[in-house]
Amino acid sequence: FSGRLKHYFWITDPRTCFATDDELDRAKELYLTIKAGTIPQNTTIEEIHYAKKLYESAFHPDSGEKQNVFGRMSFQMPGGMAITGAMLQWYKTTTGVVFWQWVNQSFNALVNYTNRNANSDLSTTQLAVAYVSATTSALVAAVGYKAYLTKRASPLFLRYVPFVAVAAANCINIPLMRQNELLHGISIEDEQGNVVGSSRVAAGKGIAQVIFSRITMCAPGMLILPVIMERLEQYHTFKRLSVLHAPFQVAVVGCFLTVMVPVACSLFPQKAELSTRVMELLEPEFYAEMRKKNDQVPALVYFNKGL
Repeated sequence: FSGRLKHYFWITDPRTCFATDDELDRAKELYLTIKAGTIPQNTTIEEIHYAKKLYESAFHPDSGEKQNVFGRMSFQMPGGMAITGAMLQWYKTTTGVVFWQWVNQSFNALVNYTNRNANSDLSTTQLAVAYVSATTSALVAAVGYKAYLTKRASPLFLRYVPFVAVAAANCINIPLMRQNELLHGISIEDEQGNVVGSSRVAAGKGIAQVIFSRITMCAPGMLILPVIMERLEQYHTFKRLSVLHAPFQVAVVGCFLTVMVPVACSLFPQKAELSTRVMELLEPEFYAEMRKKNDQVPALVYFNKGL
């Protein structure tokens, strides 16, 4: 875990979002050249490390394609802190809840699509259905929970409306954005990196881990900050300076996300593993297909779980 945590602190550095396309392309060229076994003359170790950092922060691990900057994990801190801070600030009115949940789910849909397993692509219709379903679920959860609590609970609990909506939407948004993986399976590899087949169980395991990681990522900020705000608003001076409430919450969420983005990404290995005995039990048709293609079936197979 500690090794993964250091790695993700390194590649989720928000400063990498400011790298130009030319810088990213040069980093990719250098990274792939060195990976192929050739080190260009006069290349310093610092340049090699920086090229690796840029490549792994901006290019998809499966396809090698350059990712949309707003969908990268390195943009989670600046993008997430602005949206989460706004959700926590404007939670009292239904209009505010609806608008910021829509903004958040639009952002989440982009992040989920950008960090999917690239071997399973989605059609435009599937993308639209996933986006509408996730956004609707978030709005229903947020508005329903708010209406339920308005008459039954203290104002503090109303501050948790955004978290309930985000958690519910993540449980719908991520599986729908990656539905082809669940329907058709994802590529699985042996220990040497050779593709030996595909698996729906592997897809389900990867998606479940990503959902847990995403909820963990936002939980501290969305659960602790409401308590902090409730206490601070008891002080007349802070309550009177209402214009500073939104910037304050955005800044505090940013502090939480600076730590929680790499922590959440590190909870599970990027290359997840699956026992082929589990495949034999739960998806015998995929296991049989794998046996046909390979002389010897490995005990464990590996796959990219996504982020």
